[in-house]
Amino acid sequence: MMLTYSKSGVDYKLLDPAKRLGQIAGLKTINNVCDTGFRELSKSRGETAYILESKDCYYAFVEEGLGTKNLVADEMSKITGKTYYDAIAMDTVAAIVNDLTAVGARPLTVLAYWGVGYSEWFSDKDRLKDLVNGWKKACDQAGATWGGGETPSMSDVIKEGVINLAGASFGIIKPKKRLIIGDKLKAGDRIIILQSNGIHANGLSLARKIVKYIPGGYKARLDTGNMFGEELLKPTIIYSKFVDKLLNNNVDIHYMVNITGHGWRKLMRATQQFTYIVDTAPKIPELFTFIQKYSQLTLKEMYETFNMGGGFALISPQSEIRNIITSANKFKIKAYDAGYIKKGEKKVIINPYKIILEGKSLEVKMKV
Repeated sequence: MMLTYSKSGVDYKLLDPAKRLGQIAGLKTINNVCDTGFRELSKSRGETAYILESKDCYYAFVEEGLGTKNLVADEMSKITGKTYYDAIAMDTVAAIVNDLTAVGARPLTVLAYWGVGYSEWFSDKDRLKDLVNGWKKACDQAGATWGGGETPSMSDVIKEGVINLAGASFGIIKPKKRLIIGDKLKAGDRIIILQSNGIHANGLSLARKIVKYIPGGYKARLDTGNMFGEELLKPTIIYSKFVDKLLNNNVDIHYMVNITGHGWRKLMRATQQFTYIVDTAPKIPELFTFIQKYSQLTLKEMYETFNMGGGFALISPQSEIRNIITSANKFKIKAYDAGYIKKGEKKVIINPYKIILEGKSLEVKMKV
């Protein structure tokens, strides 16, 4: 039986209209701050971060959640005795700050939201210590302070024994030329894909649902020798300091994409009508071929759902390719000169696998 992402509980045909409806309502509130000296950058609505303009800089804001990856950690803890919450914390912070980074912002502070069904969740001292240490480590990797947060106990809203991890970040875009929101995109720009470290924090609902079809479940071994559950729990790469280094060195970046929900469809998030041609894609990690085998998704559906080995993308002029790849190597991040964009119908063409992802399948931004 084929298990799609929508059947696993994540249906973007229902989620995306809610996002667009919220954006439309939010747009009607822009005059509420006109007396403060700040101005909304309205074209940031529907991007990965919301942006306010001040006299000499922009400020960017993001709220983001982990999703269900912590449920994998809870199951693997029963098998190995490890908590894995140090990695889970890093996943959560990465989901937040990578979105902020994509508009050219330097993360300044990160706030934590740790909602639980019952307060007893925090009685496991080892798990709590790992969560705290992982969150702090992730903030260090992002170059941001940990400014505080909220730990609500919500019985009957959140299941007993479960935590809902999320957070927010505030960042600065200074000087203003660092702003990256898609208006610089040009035909002929190159697509640079940065490697991922596994599944990151997207697609876990589906990955969890196929476990019952896998002999051995989370304990099933991949060719790497690692258990399936261990591969799922590799932490997300935080790209913030790498991108900050590029921008500080005046590397010309025209757009950036955090490849999370919607998979490689996210490459065409910008408003303009471009066709995104991918001629070289990262080798598909074994984890994804394993998931495909037991979910019975087509390869196209895999690219619509997962990062498939590419966690972040930059779109820049041809002249910047060498600078970006050289800098990525210094950060021990593999970068691929993957393809280019051209004027035309909005879609992503992944030539190595003859896959076309249609523009109409990505509708996360309101139409204005």
